[in-house]
Amino acid sequence: MNNYKKFSEVLDLIEAAEAIVVGAGSGLSAASGITYSGPRFEKLFSDFISKYGFLDMYSAGFYPFDSFEEYWAYWSKHIYYNRYTPIAGEPYRYLLQLLEGTNYFVITTNVDHQFQKAGFDRERLFYTQGDYGLLQCSKACHAKVYENESLIKKMVIQQKDFRIPSYLVPHCPKCGAPQAVHLRVDQFFVEDDGWHAAQKRYLTFLEENKDKKILFLELGVGYNTPVIIKYPFMKMTYQNRQARYIYFNQEKLVIPKELEAQTIDLQGDIKETVRAIVHI
Repeated sequence: MNNYKKFSEVLDLIEAAEAIVVGAGSGLSAASGITYSGPRFEKLFSDFISKYGFLDMYSAGFYPFDSFEEYWAYWSKHIYYNRYTPIAGEPYRYLLQLLEGTNYFVITTNVDHQFQKAGFDRERLFYTQGDYGLLQCSKACHAKVYENESLIKKMVIQQKDFRIPSYLVPHCPKCGAPQAVHLRVDQFFVEDDGWHAAQKRYLTFLEENKDKKILFLELGVGYNTPVIIKYPFMKMTYQNRQARYIYFNQEKLVIPKELEAQTIDLQGDIKETVRAIVHI
């Protein structure tokens, strides 16, 4: 099947679907230019690379800094350049165009706020792994998260010699422990009321539409955390013969033989693929 026929089929499936579940991973943001390695990383973090030998933003986040002042010097810039400065990426805006007027819900492991910036309905979003724009108690002493934009921008402006001023280091207002970025990196990840409400809306959506003509659109999802999106999407497709599974990915994925007839693979540049479907 040539690309035009494949893209046309996907568009027809979107228009005919009674429900659409979108699953998005880091590949979708990378297609928007929010890359964690290569020229962008080297440009934004050349000083940190020289001092610490960082290879990319992801691994840099696990570096054992000697102090919280150093930790937040790096993390404030990481958050600033991946959460606050980027505009809504083209792939997100094109995807929203494709979904206009449909019955959709989004589950994502991304933490960069791109869906919200693009204008997706916040009541139809479940971002399972946290949000760069939030802080939490590092010991999870209470289930509440805190906006960090003002603080992060102060850290970026006031840092010097790879350190922020000590008075900017955030601490939990309840127990006094250091605060951490709201990311699922250990057993202390906080699932606050907003997280649970979004999870409930997502699970309700799946239950209400499980036997309908449902379309699972997977964009930029790899194998770091396949149990959150990829494997459930495959399982739910297998359980419903009316369902279709469509993945957008730079790489060719291995599809179980049992799902081949229900799957459309859109391997290639995600931004170009979504744009091509929009412009049919």
